[in-house]
Amino acid sequence: MDITTIIGLLLGVLAIVGGFMLEHGDIKSIIQPTAAIIVLGGTLGAICLSYPLRDLLGLSKELMGVFFNPKEDAKGIVDKIIEYAIKARKNGLISLEMDVKEITDPFLSKALTLVIDGVDPQVIHDTMETEIENDEETHKGYAKVFESAGGYAPTIGIIGAVLGLIQTMRSLSDPAELGKGIAVAFVATIYGVGSANLLFLPIANKLKVKHRTGVLLKQMILKGILGIQAGENPQIIRERLMVFLSKTERDELRK
Repeated sequence: MDITTIIGLLLGVLAIVGGFMLEHGDIKSIIQPTAAIIVLGGTLGAICLSYPLRDLLGLSKELMGVFFNPKEDAKGIVDKIIEYAIKARKNGLISLEMDVKEITDPFLSKALTLVIDGVDPQVIHDTMETEIENDEETHKGYAKVFESAGGYAPTIGIIGAVLGLIQTMRSLSDPAELGKGIAVAFVATIYGVGSANLLFLPIANKLKVKHRTGVLLKQMILKGILGIQAGENPQIIRERLMVFLSKTERDELRK
């Protein structure tokens, strides 16, 4: 579980609701199912109209990844690559055939398989770089969907507020009901602006960070695998791969 996502969401909501209650606001006055339906339903409709189905199918998985994101074990992958480098240098590339079957990372598995099969290094580089670029474009698209939702939600919220005011205008003869109706109408605006800035836009940024980390990890894997194919010294490969790691991870590897 990505604890920062949970903390950020809870902190944002609690700060707003807590501030409202400190000013003696009634929490019931901002709980309006109709406003939620207008904002969320309208935003979802706008998203469906904006993007083809193929761009929306992977959203649920991406969203789960924001809240339940397994930490990428870059240090562990470096250790594995060095292990493969030592073994290949000692027994030849063909000795890695059994190791490939145990690899769970599809990118690492594919790259190492190409090396074992004797594919030209430039072909391997071009093939895997193309895969990285395609994957990057796909994930950028997911982030863009949430960015779009963050743009649509406040506007849909304003539409909800206007609809509420239209209904309120029918109560002009009753000042008490008029004031209450205006307050309720603006709840849709709160939902629109709140969902955009506490949910959709932060999720888009989180996806960008997550995908940037994934791209760096794949570039590290590719550099390590090409080093193995070239028969480079495992220690040299290690030093090259450590450039991709954080200072903490580098210090742990040097111990």
